[in-house]
Amino acid sequence: MTRLFCLGASVLLAAAGQAAPAGARDLPEVYVVSRDPGILPEGLAVEPDGTMYVTSEGTGRLFKGRIGDAEMRPFAAEGIVDRPSALGVHTDARHRIFSVGGSILTVHDRRGRLVARRTAEDGPLGAANLNDLVITKDAVYVTDWANPVIHKADLRAGRLGPLRPWIDIRSAAPQFPAQYWLLNGITADRTGRTLLVASNGTEAVWRVNTGTKAVEEVQLGGNSFGADGMLLRGRHLYAVLNYGAPAGVYVAELSSDLRSGRVEYQITGDRFDLPTTLARHGCRLYVVNSQLDEPPGHPPYTISAISDPTCR
Repeated sequence: MTRLFCLGASVLLAAAGQAAPAGARDLPEVYVVSRDPGILPEGLAVEPDGTMYVTSEGTGRLFKGRIGDAEMRPFAAEGIVDRPSALGVHTDARHRIFSVGGSILTVHDRRGRLVARRTAEDGPLGAANLNDLVITKDAVYVTDWANPVIHKADLRAGRLGPLRPWIDIRSAAPQFPAQYWLLNGITADRTGRTLLVASNGTEAVWRVNTGTKAVEEVQLGGNSFGADGMLLRGRHLYAVLNYGAPAGVYVAELSSDLRSGRVEYQITGDRFDLPTTLARHGCRLYVVNSQLDEPPGHPPYTISAISDPTCR
């Protein structure tokens, strides 16, 4: 899985004892994904209505819950029995659940029925190992941990096209060997014209123009920022760091063109257990505690909820 490198010291440390935002004081601070051994949660999506979906790196299964309920349940999703692991998960405006594992992208409806299944083509280094994804109005973009490639599947009237290699990101920094790019988290602006892609190997976030395919490094003041899961809201980039830096949530304020920025908040502490990704609902952030550093980990497997420091 992911490996994270050191982040510079020019950050503001968010207070560990943040007050819960109004309306969130009755919500759980910790959610139990599963009490079964070997689950190792990795990906997370939270819908606007508070429905939560979590993937299992250990088994490939999906779990479902609600932000008002501290216990999640297995999600009976068709067509996933042959995938040994699952990582990124997101939902679209139609409430469909997109998740990736191995070389497979699957799409389910809210009842767990299989809507689509796509297999990624091999990259320059061999078989794809899909890591994370983002959904825009006209496409799904997927990162590849094993290849320096972003894959793309078009969305037309809600129909998902083939999943094919879309861009070889080495064009931005050809001095990095292909096997060291280690593409991970991916997020997009509201228009879908700009992607931000995390690369553990280059210890950087890369800005990709979806129209021209131009790639450039996001300048974050010289700090190493090889993030795991990421979320972009306006000009705030939320990122989870784990290996090589204090594990937790880092929030950077970016320029209006998303080409530069600085880290404003660093939220760390023993509430996290190798966090891998995050989602936002209201003024709360939900952070997956994967335990991937010590597989199969120790049940229960959980999600931590914290206050969003950008909420005023």
